[in-house]
This record gives sequence, structure tokens and C-alpha cells, in this order.
Amino acid sequence: METMKTYKDKISLISLSRKKADFQKAQIVSSKDAAEYARKFYGDDIDIFESTFIVLLNRANTTIAYAKISQGGVCGTVVDPLIIAKYAVETLAKGVILVHNHPSGNLRASEQDIAITKKVKQGLQLFDCSLLDHIILSDSGYYSLVDNGDM
Repeated sequence: METMKTYKDKISLISLSRKKADFQKAQIVSSKDAAEYARKFYGDDIDIFESTFIVLLNRANTTIAYAKISQGGVCGTVVDPLIIAKYAVETLAKGVILVHNHPSGNLRASEQDIAITKKVKQGLQLFDCSLLDHIILSDSGYYSLVDNGDM
């Protein structure tokens, strides 16, 4: 006969702690800085499949962490704002830069790109955290939603 688990058995331990890791810090003051920093996360696969990363920053716009949010196919990937908020809260980030690539090389924001940007921006505001930009990368360049008035 299976025994019923108590509420205590189902609780995960969550704590604030800092782990040392090899991490290159940088100060991000422009979309160009953000694009150059984020390009390091992509390899030869930048023109094969779409993937999304976030760069997390402190109040001085210095990077404190980054995370891969999703990886998809040739023409899309699923971005979950809850996962982005989780990383922002865990790192106590005050700013987030959303970055994804377009394997096609097209450097224009799609309607879906703009919609997820608005959704992420609204969600982060609940935690007094700002979505600072959404960068789209290709093998040959980048597109900033802030610089182009799409945010």
C-alpha cells in the first residue's frame, strides 16, 4: 500500500547563493555592445536553427549572467516569459536584453517578435526589472528593436 506524501516531502529547497563561474563581464551601453556580446553565444549554427538567449544586467548595465531560453527549428522557437522572469528574479537583475537569431539572414522583426517583446516587457515590470532591448542576430549583422522604434 502506497503511503501519502506529506506537503513537506514535495517542497524544493530554494536559496539565494552565489556560485563562482568563468564568466566574462561587460558593460553594455549600446545595441552594438549587446549584439557583440551575445554573438559569442552562437557558433556555426547561427544560420541553421533559431535560438534565444537573455543577457542579465545590474543597475550599472554590467552583465551578471546570461542564459539560453530556447532552441527551435529553422524558422522559429518558443520563448516562455515565465522562464525569463525566473532568471531575472534569481539573479536580481535590473535589466534584461532578449536576443535571438534569424537563420534566414532577414534582419527585420516579425509580428511574433514584437508580440513576445511586449509580453516579456510587461512581465518583467512586475519585478521592477526592465527589458532594455531585443536584438535579432544574423550571420552578417544585427537589428535592435529599440534602435528601430519597435519597442
